[in-house]
Amino acid sequence: MDMSAVLEIVTSSNPGMVRSNNEDSVMANPLRGFAVLADGMGGYNAGEVASGMATAMLGTELDKAFLERDPSSEVSAGKSWAQQVLDTEMARVNAAIYQASQSQPQYAGMGTTLVVAVFHDNKVTVGHIGDSRLYRLRGEEFQQVTRDHSLLQEQLDSGLITPEQARHSQNKNLVTRAVGIDPEVAAEIHDHAVIPGDVYLLCSDGLNDMVEDDEIAMTLGALSANLELCAMQLIQMANDNGGRDNVSVILVKVKGEYPAARGWWARLLAWFK
Repeated sequence: MDMSAVLEIVTSSNPGMVRSNNEDSVMANPLRGFAVLADGMGGYNAGEVASGMATAMLGTELDKAFLERDPSSEVSAGKSWAQQVLDTEMARVNAAIYQASQSQPQYAGMGTTLVVAVFHDNKVTVGHIGDSRLYRLRGEEFQQVTRDHSLLQEQLDSGLITPEQARHSQNKNLVTRAVGIDPEVAAEIHDHAVIPGDVYLLCSDGLNDMVEDDEIAMTLGALSANLELCAMQLIQMANDNGGRDNVSVILVKVKGEYPAARGWWARLLAWFK
């Protein structure tokens, strides 16, 4: 299925007001219905290398995998092809970045966060590692879909700090999971139901550290009819508030339903495509 008929996707990335280089990387494939955002870390240009490797590898491999097989097809009890591919390919990206950092001194210690969204069968399969986020605006309700893999989130979960204290914490950028730092890392992968009219936001922490969630929600609500303008405005808000980090956004608007084709005739059609 050509997902570009039901999804509108806009990507944008900006170095911010303080940093000279941009270590974030974004990519989207409207035809296959997926988007990838990575926020790199490491000295010199190593963060750029890590995030660039992550988006390039995933962009290529997911495209290949979903051309070969429908992301909604079941591969084992309750597990879709989309889930399996995300699990396999995020692990492969981790191994590749880890190997590069071990074998090339200039890349020592490099890593990246990762958030990936695959839209199929009236749902979205989301994989993430680190503190880059996926949000959803549904009508008036704005919700953070992913939970950060961060020290701050662990402190919140255990009741050590309040949400108010978290907003002003100095520990915002201490992630507990990242891609490429260790030989293996577990990606968190979940499915979420999607309905027409939903707007999804993937972002690096350069946005949500600089702009409060309610301001992000208001901007999405006001400007979702023009995703290009909405993306520009979100980045401008982060920069107006200090722009202390690179800031990247991917916006996805769901324009209609996209159920998976079922039955033998669907498989036959897929065979001839």
